Amino acid sequence: MHKKLLSVGVGTVLGLFLNFPASAAFTVFEAAGADPAAITPTRDAFRTAVGGGTVAGANGLFGTERREINWDGVPVTFSDPNGLPADFFNVNSPRGVVLATPGTGFLVSANAGGSVPTLFGFPNDFQAFSPQKVFTAVNSNITDVRFFLPGTSTAATTDAFGLIFVDVEVANSTRLDFFDVSNNLLFSRTALVAGNQGLSFLGAVANSGETIGRVRITSGANTIVSNGVLGDPTSDVVVMDDFLYGEPLAIAAVPEPESYAMLLAGLGMVGWVTRRRKYVR
Repeated sequence: MHKKLLSVGVGTVLGLFLNFPASAAFTVFEAAGADPAAITPTRDAFRTAVGGGTVAGANGLFGTERREINWDGVPVTFSDPNGLPADFFNVNSPRGVVLATPGTGFLVSANAGGSVPTLFGFPNDFQAFSPQKVFTAVNSNITDVRFFLPGTSTAATTDAFGLIFVDVEVANSTRLDFFDVSNNLLFSRTALVAGNQGLSFLGAVANSGETIGRVRITSGANTIVSNGVLGDPTSDVVVMDDFLYGEPLAIAAVPEPESYAMLLAGLGMVGWVTRRRKYVR
């Protein structure tokens, strides 16, 4: 009987230390509609679930629990036709996000009143949720988001991510994929169709302790090459507006293999002492 109880104890403790993968569980927030009013209640519900206040602090910080990026403060020097540096939101405005794409870079749309047309030159396809800038990868429909302790090169994780897509017209063409730090897929969801110029909110919050190391964003089936130029003339093109995510936190340390051996040895000694005491009595 003592041996059986000891075996259960060892298995339980090892399960905690080895961090065996569990089924990921996320609460999904999604909505779509013709204008900002159609998705704002869902965006607000996501904000509440993640935590933090309603008024932005420095570097998009909301009450120490949530960060947001709305692109509108990106200066002219990093707006269309100039590229946005991939680490802008970890260096220039440190919000703990670094971007990557298999394409050639990133663009934030130009402000009205300048020489460059707004909304990447497609005013009949796009609108902004938070006026007036939107965001896209260049020559690719893929954007990868990685998390860092804001303003540092220390990798981090988050427990929630959401964003606003613009102009999702084709079902299953636009989605979010969440991965852990070991690149295991945790969660995948396609965005709701909103129609021409419409807005789609999609976000998810981990509710079983999952930690997100990377988010892959797939935006439609088309690409933007430059202002007014698409990768092809027919496929659905989708851009992005606000990003919302939990405050990036340091990655929890995982015991080294030597630690597992020490743990086993320690537990074995406990079992031996227990059995010896039984027979000494």
